[in-house]
Amino acid sequence: QVQLVESGGGLVQAGGSLSLSCVASGRTFSSYAMGWFRQPPGKEREFVAAISRSGSTTYYADSVKGRFTISRDNAKNTVYLQMNTLKPEDTAVYYCAASQAYYSTPTVVRHYDYWGQGTQVTVSS
Repeated sequence: QVQLVESGGGLVQAGGSLSLSCVASGRTFSSYAMGWFRQPPGKEREFVAAISRSGSTTYYADSVKGRFTISRDNAKNTVYLQMNTLKPEDTAVYYCAASQAYYSTPTVVRHYDYWGQGTQVTVSS
Protein backbone atom coordinates (compact mmCIF):
# COMPACT_ATOMS: atom_id res chain seq x y z
CA GLN A 1 0.00 0.00 0.00
CA VAL A 2 1.27 3.46 -0.94
CA GLN A 3 -0.17 6.75 0.21
CA LEU A 4 0.51 9.86 -1.85
CA VAL A 5 0.17 13.45 -0.68
CA GLU A 6 0.46 16.34 -3.14
CA SER A 7 1.27 19.94 -2.27
CA GLY A 8 2.21 23.17 -4.01
CA GLY A 9 -0.92 24.09 -5.91
CA GLY A 10 -2.38 27.57 -5.92
CA LEU A 11 -3.35 30.59 -7.96
CA VAL A 12 -0.92 32.09 -10.45
CA GLN A 13 -1.09 34.51 -13.35
CA ALA A 14 -0.58 33.34 -16.91
CA GLY A 15 3.11 33.11 -17.70
CA GLY A 16 3.99 32.31 -14.11
CA SER A 17 5.39 29.17 -12.49
CA LEU A 18 4.40 26.67 -9.83
CA SER A 19 6.12 23.64 -8.40
CA LEU A 20 4.16 20.63 -7.21
CA SER A 21 5.46 17.94 -4.87
CA CYS A 22 4.14 14.50 -4.05
CA VAL A 23 5.43 12.57 -1.06
CA ALA A 24 4.90 8.82 -0.89
CA SER A 25 4.69 6.66 2.20
CA GLY A 26 6.46 3.34 2.48
CA ARG A 27 9.92 2.06 1.67
CA THR A 28 9.33 0.85 -1.88
CA PHE A 29 8.98 4.18 -3.67
CA SER A 30 11.73 3.36 -6.15
CA SER A 31 9.80 0.31 -7.33
CA TYR A 32 7.02 2.49 -8.79
CA ALA A 33 6.89 4.49 -11.96
CA MET A 34 5.33 7.83 -11.11
CA GLY A 35 3.04 10.09 -13.03
CA TRP A 36 1.16 13.35 -12.90
CA PHE A 37 -2.37 13.71 -14.25
CA ARG A 38 -4.82 16.58 -14.22
CA GLN A 39 -8.56 17.00 -14.39
CA PRO A 40 -9.86 20.31 -15.74
CA PRO A 41 -13.35 21.42 -14.67
CA GLY A 42 -16.01 19.30 -16.35
CA LYS A 43 -13.48 17.14 -18.18
CA GLU A 44 -11.91 13.73 -17.79
CA ARG A 45 -8.60 13.10 -16.08
CA GLU A 46 -5.70 13.44 -18.51
CA PHE A 47 -2.06 12.47 -18.58
CA VAL A 48 0.54 15.16 -17.96
CA ALA A 49 3.93 13.52 -17.34
CA ALA A 50 5.55 10.30 -16.18
CA ILE A 51 8.96 9.25 -14.89
CA SER A 52 10.57 5.84 -14.70
CA ARG A 53 11.57 4.11 -11.50
CA SER A 54 15.19 5.26 -11.68
CA GLY A 55 14.30 8.69 -12.99
CA SER A 56 16.31 8.19 -16.16
CA THR A 57 13.31 8.29 -18.50
CA THR A 58 10.53 10.86 -18.70
CA TYR A 59 7.54 11.34 -20.96
CA TYR A 60 5.23 14.32 -21.44
CA ALA A 61 1.90 15.14 -22.97
CA ASP A 62 2.31 17.34 -26.03
CA SER A 63 0.36 20.13 -24.33
CA VAL A 64 3.02 20.56 -21.62
CA LYS A 65 6.21 19.52 -23.39
CA GLY A 66 8.89 22.18 -23.03
CA ARG A 67 7.03 23.91 -20.18
CA PHE A 68 6.72 21.24 -17.47
CA THR A 69 9.47 19.08 -15.95
CA ILE A 70 8.93 15.93 -13.90
CA SER A 71 11.64 14.69 -11.56
CA ARG A 72 11.98 12.43 -8.55
CA ASP A 73 14.17 11.95 -5.51
CA ASN A 74 14.00 8.32 -4.40
CA ALA A 75 15.89 9.07 -1.19
CA LYS A 76 13.10 11.47 -0.22
CA ASN A 77 10.19 9.39 -1.61
CA THR A 78 9.16 12.45 -3.59
CA VAL A 79 8.17 13.24 -7.16
CA TYR A 80 8.03 16.81 -8.45
CA LEU A 81 6.36 18.69 -11.26
CA GLN A 82 7.89 22.04 -12.17
CA MET A 83 5.41 24.03 -14.25
CA ASN A 84 6.62 27.09 -16.17
CA THR A 85 4.95 29.47 -18.60
CA LEU A 86 1.56 28.48 -17.25
CA LYS A 87 -1.55 29.07 -19.35
CA PRO A 88 -5.21 29.41 -18.32
CA GLU A 89 -5.88 26.03 -19.95
CA ASP A 90 -3.53 24.45 -17.40
CA THR A 91 -6.17 25.12 -14.74
CA ALA A 92 -7.10 21.77 -13.18
CA VAL A 93 -6.83 19.55 -10.16
CA TYR A 94 -3.44 17.86 -10.40
CA TYR A 95 -2.94 14.31 -9.15
CA CYS A 96 0.18 12.27 -8.65
CA ALA A 97 0.00 8.52 -9.10
CA ALA A 98 2.14 5.42 -8.62
CA SER A 99 2.30 2.53 -11.05
CA GLN A 100 3.39 -1.08 -10.70
CA ALA A 101 2.77 -1.74 -14.38
CA TYR A 102 5.42 -3.10 -16.72
CA TYR A 103 5.77 0.17 -18.60
CA SER A 104 8.60 2.54 -17.64
CA THR A 105 6.51 5.67 -18.15
CA PRO A 106 2.82 4.75 -18.17
CA THR A 107 0.44 7.26 -19.70
CA VAL A 108 -2.92 5.60 -19.08
CA VAL A 109 -5.02 6.07 -15.95
CA ARG A 110 -5.74 2.34 -15.61
CA HIS A 111 -2.02 1.54 -15.41
CA TYR A 112 -1.73 3.40 -12.12
CA ASP A 113 -2.47 1.72 -8.81
CA TYR A 114 -2.34 4.51 -6.24
CA TRP A 115 -3.49 8.13 -6.38
CA GLY A 116 -3.10 11.22 -4.28
CA GLN A 117 -5.99 13.42 -3.22
CA GLY A 118 -5.17 16.14 -5.75
CA THR A 119 -4.12 19.76 -5.54
CA GLN A 120 -5.82 22.67 -7.31
CA VAL A 121 -3.89 24.76 -9.82
CA THR A 122 -5.61 27.88 -11.12
CA VAL A 123 -4.06 30.06 -13.82
CA SER A 124 -5.65 33.44 -14.35
CA SER A 125 -5.48 35.30 -17.65
